[in-house]
Amino acid sequence: MRIDDVPLLEGRREFTIAIVLWSVLFLAHLAWIYHSYTRFVDRPFAYLQGTVVQVYLPRRGHDSRTLLKIKGDDGLYFYLRTPRKDLHAGERLRLQIFPRDVGFFSYLKGPYLPGRIKKIYPVKVGLGSRLRSYVNRQHLQADAAAFYRAIFFADPLDRELHKKISALGAGHLVALSGLHLSILWGGLFLLLTPLYRFFQARYFPWRYDLIDLGSFTLLLLAGYLWMTGAPPSLLRSYTMLSIGWAALLLGIELLSFTFLGVVAALLLLYDPRLTLSLGFWLSVSGVFYIYLLLRYWGKRSRRLFTLLILPVGLFLLMMPLGHSIFPLVSPWQGLSPLLSIVFPFFYALEILLHLVGEGGVFDGALEWLWALPHSPELRPLPPGFLLFYIPLSLLSVHHRGAFVLLLGVAISVGIWLYA
Repeated sequence: MRIDDVPLLEGRREFTIAIVLWSVLFLAHLAWIYHSYTRFVDRPFAYLQGTVVQVYLPRRGHDSRTLLKIKGDDGLYFYLRTPRKDLHAGERLRLQIFPRDVGFFSYLKGPYLPGRIKKIYPVKVGLGSRLRSYVNRQHLQADAAAFYRAIFFADPLDRELHKKISALGAGHLVALSGLHLSILWGGLFLLLTPLYRFFQARYFPWRYDLIDLGSFTLLLLAGYLWMTGAPPSLLRSYTMLSIGWAALLLGIELLSFTFLGVVAALLLLYDPRLTLSLGFWLSVSGVFYIYLLLRYWGKRSRRLFTLLILPVGLFLLMMPLGHSIFPLVSPWQGLSPLLSIVFPFFYALEILLHLVGEGGVFDGALEWLWALPHSPELRPLPPGFLLFYIPLSLLSVHHRGAFVLLLGVAISVGIWLYA
């Protein structure tokens, strides 16, 4: 007899209590942020310290100053312009800013703040810096080194390389997410299991590897999350992985939309600013469509589902969302399903190759891919399209007919975009 997993929330009463409790806590946290905002803008100027997250060099015909994306030590992300051209991501700055005209919505999203740089601190050489330098030394081309820093450490790509990768439909593969985290977690389990079982058989045979190795590897991944700066997609993935591991131990149902909703709700409770993060919502949407494909086609052959249904279906279902936000179209974006199939093997192999100092093996192939001729065309979807597509997606959770219609809409959008 098979014992079914227990649902995370069961019945209308539990859902109602959970929603009311979450709403109260969310509004309380938002009120605290608003209180911090009012104190922030009451001052005519302020001094703060922060780290450069990304540098946008000036383009011809635009503002001649460099645009910096900075993460303040208090967790606030903001933008600042400076005439300096010699700054790099990771540098620590002391700044004088003038926040009086910042609105609350802008404060949540990441405001532009007038200000000036007062001091540049020497870059401290820590583990993250050493690892990045180790990766850089294995590549002759700057683009290749930047690509691997992006998929290993969530470092931002420069504008031109990002355009080349997006033209291949591979932007989602570069942004650290659950795919990368699951490969890392699986690799750690694979490496540590033989060692653990050796000692388990001799000293603690009553222990369980799922509990001990699971908690230890999650602790290691927490350090990795901290080192990368916890980008929204990776934060969502780590939270989902941690809660999923605990749910597995407790016998709670994992592959459910309720589970995804609870994880997203907890993250929004932790940081209400995520409500305005496109990266966060695209990450949640990707998992939602994976669950949708599992719901209706998950009982097919595992090989067929993994190698064909999942990459092609996810590409089709995410395409209307992605192009509603980023309306550039390139014929090479059709490579996305194939690259999605190959990438997990490539990523695992490149981790091993970098560990042994041979990470540049595929640099030539990457340069060839990025050199493919591409002239993206601007083809925006009709205004308000998402007001139809998102409710239809939610309706598909309970109605197969809505799911069939959703697929039809996604395929039609693809034909319109690429025909």
